[in-house]
Amino acid sequence: MRYSSDHKAQTRTRVLTEAAAAIRTDGVDRVSVARIMSRAGLTHGGFYAHFSSKDDMITQAVGFMFENRYGAFFGRPDQPDPASVLSRFIDWYLSINHRDMPDRGCPIPLLSGQAALLPEGAFSRFVLATERLTATIESLLREMDHEHPEVTAAVVIAEMMGGVAMSRLQRDDEKAGNLLDAIRTSVRASCGLPPSDREAKPVRA
Repeated sequence: MRYSSDHKAQTRTRVLTEAAAAIRTDGVDRVSVARIMSRAGLTHGGFYAHFSSKDDMITQAVGFMFENRYGAFFGRPDQPDPASVLSRFIDWYLSINHRDMPDRGCPIPLLSGQAALLPEGAFSRFVLATERLTATIESLLREMDHEHPEVTAAVVIAEMMGGVAMSRLQRDDEKAGNLLDAIRTSVRASCGLPPSDREAKPVRA
């Protein structure tokens, strides 16, 4: 039976969704092609219709994680002014909501700990995607006439990533929330934004 290009794209997306979930929950070193194809409702034999190898699938899945999380969020034509976009992003990133969704949140805190295990192509994709996210923050800061947009964007990403990672090590929810609140205040100040004690809603991609 011949399938349309749209059907093939949908199937590929289904596989990438399962591959991204497996990387997040099982770890890169434990990714199983057979298990991923089974979870996607497909046979193992159909794998090579979409990917040249397991490493290729992992590489594509890393890019998919970023696009799925940030593509729609930063690419919406109805976004308000840059300060509001950046404020919303920071408030979501440094929230208990994000801390409690490692399986669907930003890939950076998770993949940075697995970087040495990533195939070369996946590592390059991870670095590129992180650089693009940092460049997006830099662009927003530049639009806000921030004095040091490039340096501040890099520091902001590093501080937020570390904050989320540390909060996930904290078993006490109140202490984790207090840590995130403190980092959020610091990051907002670095960006020239006023403090906010509002609990942010998750970013919907």
